[in-house]
Amino acid sequence: MQRKWWKEAVAYEIYPRSFMDSNGDGIGDLPGIISRLDYLKDLGVDIIWVCPIYRSSNSDNGYDISDYQDIMTEFGSMADFDQLLAEIHKRGMRLIMDLVLNHTSDEHPWFIESRSSRNDPKRDYYIWRDAKDGAEPNNWESVFTGSAWEYDEHTDQYYLHLYSKKQPDLNMENPAVREDLVRMIRWWLDKGIDGFRVDAITHIKKLPGLPDMPNPNHLRYVDSNPGHRNIEGIHEFLQQFKREAFADYDIVTVGEASGIPISEADRWIGEENGSLNMIFQFEHVNLDFGLEGRWDYAAWDLAELKRIMDKWQSGLEGVGWNALYMENHDQPRSVSRFGDPVRYHKESSKMLATFFMLMQGTPFIYQGQEIGMTNVEFAELSDYKDVEIYNYYRERLLDGKDVSETMRRIAYRARDNARTPMQWDDTLYGGFSTVVPWIRCNLNYQEINVAQQLDDPNSILNYYKALIRLRKSSEVLVYGKYEAVLLEHPEIFAYSRSLGDEVYLIVLNFYCKTPEFQFPAEWRDRHPEVVLSNYERSDRGFDQFALQPYEAIVYRIM
Repeated sequence: MQRKWWKEAVAYEIYPRSFMDSNGDGIGDLPGIISRLDYLKDLGVDIIWVCPIYRSSNSDNGYDISDYQDIMTEFGSMADFDQLLAEIHKRGMRLIMDLVLNHTSDEHPWFIESRSSRNDPKRDYYIWRDAKDGAEPNNWESVFTGSAWEYDEHTDQYYLHLYSKKQPDLNMENPAVREDLVRMIRWWLDKGIDGFRVDAITHIKKLPGLPDMPNPNHLRYVDSNPGHRNIEGIHEFLQQFKREAFADYDIVTVGEASGIPISEADRWIGEENGSLNMIFQFEHVNLDFGLEGRWDYAAWDLAELKRIMDKWQSGLEGVGWNALYMENHDQPRSVSRFGDPVRYHKESSKMLATFFMLMQGTPFIYQGQEIGMTNVEFAELSDYKDVEIYNYYRERLLDGKDVSETMRRIAYRARDNARTPMQWDDTLYGGFSTVVPWIRCNLNYQEINVAQQLDDPNSILNYYKALIRLRKSSEVLVYGKYEAVLLEHPEIFAYSRSLGDEVYLIVLNFYCKTPEFQFPAEWRDRHPEVVLSNYERSDRGFDQFALQPYEAIVYRIM
């Protein structure tokens, strides 16, 4: 196993629009991030991942880029970015940015030229097709629901957009597109950034011919993932980006890689063969999807969570490196999904932190996760801001679905759950801004906020700090082997980390019940010591005892 700085790091994701507003316009910005860098340093953060700050049409909050080499005016200027980078480096931290390669904004100069004429030199920078039988070229559904095609009256053709209609897909088959992207990547790396989180990277290769997907249920549009996710030939593109850009710099690359099976891990993130250093896999955060997919709810299963985590932990041992996470800007808050945000908010938030932070891999904390921020349920559709929500609501209306059920699903699954303003203190708007924010605050900011938790030694925030200190204190918790323990237990998730003779045992109760825990006999005589717990420590011996609701215990065994 190669030792790398990014394997030993703890990362923190910032959604800049919602992190800190410095100029009183209700929108977070780069100077706001700078003002909170000491907080992140004190937390123990080594890598800061900032979501897109490029010039954008803001259809999808920055993931629709109109200029890859400029800063969105709402966030500041390039001078502000240069200062941010310098201040991060001055504190011994590193900065990675979002790299959006699958699509641009329809306001990007490339697309403006492309749609100007069928004969324009940039026409082939995007994916254009004629109508089929007077309608869309195929039956593909957008990730944001509805058709993945938009008709352009000026040139009488459709263009492909896997996301918003303002996010036309780049034609990666065109070598000129890849060359322009390589130049852009190197431009940012030459500025001194430390890597990229690579957005929607599994979708950059499309199935030749763009065929219809099977439609046995006669839907208007059909899940199109088989037509554009991890298609054979994608690694030719990825290897070009690695060879012509990434490999020349001491950086880290993390791919957003839905649908990648563990059998493909070596091609994606193998230490020798992989194009990237890590990927975010989606299996564990898809556990509560229902029969109708992401917007449908189903009870998640602990046995399945164990199977998934064991598969990725054991499957990458000696092959590649995990990116560990429970929430991000696209996922609802983890304590609202996998914990109990009402009766056991503090306990379950700490348990979930212990769960993912001490596995083998680089942990990624999402802003507000370290204080246990929760989902928000807005009463009115207009309170939500995400384009995906409005597309979903419209499609449900067209299908004649119940509005109250639609709103219930949105409240649980909406990406806006993760995008409410960061809760810094209990003043108006949670200390995020002095004016009404771009999106409403979660009303629990008066009880859940940074200022209150800084002064509370038993807070979620201070528990995260202790977890990070513990992880950094031991090579075992970075490079040690993962092994599942009590794999068949219906309520307890336990695993060990070992390197040489040193072992850590992590024991987690995922429920509000009090299951009996039998300390493994093989370690009972090796002087186990409790080094961290989310409850008041008590000497319960090393035989059998009942775990408290959502209890987490970390043992060190010499």
